[in-house]
Amino acid sequence: MLQHTTHPLQAQHWNFAPERDAFSSDSLLDLRELNERTAGEKGWVQVTADGDFALGNGQSVRFWAVNTGVARDLPFVARPRWSQQAPDLHHHARWLAKRGVNMVRCHSHINPDLNKHPHAKISDANMAEVEWIWRTVAAMKQQGIYTTVSPYWANSMKSDDPHWGTSWNGNHHGLLFFNPTLQAAYKEWLRVLFTTRTPHLGGKTLAEEPALAIFQIQNEDSLLFWTVQNLDGPAKQMIGKQFATWASTKYGSLNKAITTWGGGSLKGDALDAGVLDLQLVWHLTSDAQRKGAKRTPRLNDQLQFLTETMHSFHVSMARFVREDLNCPVLINAGNWKTADDILLNDAERYSYTANEVLACNRYFGGIHQGKHRGWAIVKGDRYTSESVTAGAHRKFPLNLKQVHGHPMLVTESAWVFPNEYAAEAPFLVSVYSSLTGVDAYYWFATGTDEWTPPQSANGYLPSQGKWIFSTPEMAGQFPAAALSFRLDYVRRAKPAVSEHRALTSIWNGRTPVIAETSGFDPNRDAGDIAAGSSVKNGVDPAAFFMGPVEVHYGSPEKHTRVSNIARHVKGGRIQSLTGEVSLDTTTRQCTVNAARCQGVTGHFGPNAAPIHLTDVDILCKNRHATVMLVSMDGKAIQQSGKLLVQVGTLARPSGWKTQPVQIKAAGGGQTIDGREIIDYGGPPWQVRNAMVQLRVRNTGLRKATVLDMNGMPVRDIPLTQGRFDFPQDAMYVLLR
Repeated sequence: MLQHTTHPLQAQHWNFAPERDAFSSDSLLDLRELNERTAGEKGWVQVTADGDFALGNGQSVRFWAVNTGVARDLPFVARPRWSQQAPDLHHHARWLAKRGVNMVRCHSHINPDLNKHPHAKISDANMAEVEWIWRTVAAMKQQGIYTTVSPYWANSMKSDDPHWGTSWNGNHHGLLFFNPTLQAAYKEWLRVLFTTRTPHLGGKTLAEEPALAIFQIQNEDSLLFWTVQNLDGPAKQMIGKQFATWASTKYGSLNKAITTWGGGSLKGDALDAGVLDLQLVWHLTSDAQRKGAKRTPRLNDQLQFLTETMHSFHVSMARFVREDLNCPVLINAGNWKTADDILLNDAERYSYTANEVLACNRYFGGIHQGKHRGWAIVKGDRYTSESVTAGAHRKFPLNLKQVHGHPMLVTESAWVFPNEYAAEAPFLVSVYSSLTGVDAYYWFATGTDEWTPPQSANGYLPSQGKWIFSTPEMAGQFPAAALSFRLDYVRRAKPAVSEHRALTSIWNGRTPVIAETSGFDPNRDAGDIAAGSSVKNGVDPAAFFMGPVEVHYGSPEKHTRVSNIARHVKGGRIQSLTGEVSLDTTTRQCTVNAARCQGVTGHFGPNAAPIHLTDVDILCKNRHATVMLVSMDGKAIQQSGKLLVQVGTLARPSGWKTQPVQIKAAGGGQTIDGREIIDYGGPPWQVRNAMVQLRVRNTGLRKATVLDMNGMPVRDIPLTQGRFDFPQDAMYVLLR
């Protein structure tokens, strides 16, 4: 019977102030050996026939990934509210590898930098960004870490219309998909990035460097998102001409297209000039249908045209990278969302299938209201915290429809600060990525070479940053989570849903059998499923927690198959098809019970009951915590001679103070319980004491050693027949 015997420390928290990692050989926790000696030593990363990643020699590989901006700006200029020491990129790479990382992403902007170079030509690449990419690839390579390069984001694009001969008026979203001028310039930037020989890469070009794993064509743009409505002037006329040409090709002439559509015209039509107007993207949404807006043949063709325009661009870019730049790197088209996740998401994802790898960006958090809510936290801000285990599971970033045969990435994500439940994140990402086959989740983001302390969001404003992962709750929980994920300790299930969709069903606004949006109601939203589908009703989104949800495009709906959902859903409990993972939103806990990985994340408290798993019993009295036990030698927990026990709890800046407040949700009068920030605090992090006791059923265990954040042994603690009290002021214990 587990029963707490520890005496609480005088304080409820401990200072999180680790020494800088010296990478001592005496460290007992170092995952560097999971990586290759150097990234790319076996050749270019590949995609297997079943849609997973493999190294150049065909060996299967899973990527534990992060977004990094370390050492981006050279020469280093200290900012008053950040560290005065320049970050060390090589140290950063070694630090990441030690904690299980084998992929980074450079979210970069290689378009002309008009702030620093106001007379730049449209074809001038931003060499500061280009060289940062080269430096990062080189440094990461030495630690066996691959790189994903994302070189363009329309949101950061600026143009000099008078000198470039363009008429974009600051509206750049969507242009890359159809505007020849921007496409030509973009290719010139890429030519510099990929084909310039550089000492950073030992005299090679990036196109010759297999440590480059993935090239992402662009970040967060789509012709199916609301920003497409900002197109105006010559840009809108250009895409209108392309729509008219497309319609003429499909129907034989523009007049035949109009006739087939039932006649009529839109305000912006100019048939004599060969221009068709585009209806607002709202007309393609579920909201439009609910409000009685008619779905017309012309509207269906508009969706097909916009999707095929993106698809064709992605095809052309693959050809350019392969043939002109002579680079065999895997390509991802993009990672964005649409104006309607139910009716448009499949069109967006279909456009990505022109390339090997698919992706999305998706964050998890709650409400954040404040003057700088897009990037900073200041006094007076209001927020709520959401937890996957406490009812926010429909918003889980890994609720993904994965296209069969393609790897699926989440290229930006985190439990966004100040969410109080970030300690659940690495556990859930690791376990459910393994269960469902999601290939990589990129934590966003860091500019520090080790831990990110509580600090200003930009180095100037008195504030706290929010887009961070290198914290005690997230990066502190990497080792066990990364190890389990990369070594496939949790089994992948067979597909819980295998949906087949004819492209005409997508163009015509037919409802899919399942959607990723938290607002999808399988009863309300399933009224227009394709008539030929073998599934007549919408599928419960609980399927996302049972196993992979796959979709096949260009395939008859009659082939759709769905597992018996009811058999695995009982009240608030969702059991995986493998039986190893269970999410219970009633008890507000999630458990994993695999041979080499066992643990729990969730909400507990002083009266919490023990968690009984196959090889470990866990008693936790924390309000919220994560406990994860993994084998370090690859053997089952019962036989292992080396086990890592990892515990994560709440972390907050020193001096952090909040008070209860009622928050009014956007778009309505509903009020929600939240917190108002009185003081956003400062360094160091304060980590809530762990109140955890475990009993491990392994008769060979003789020693329990507390480790510091660098894996160095601190002290041994009593271990009696596999039972021990987890130290209140630590995150790692090694059992041997």
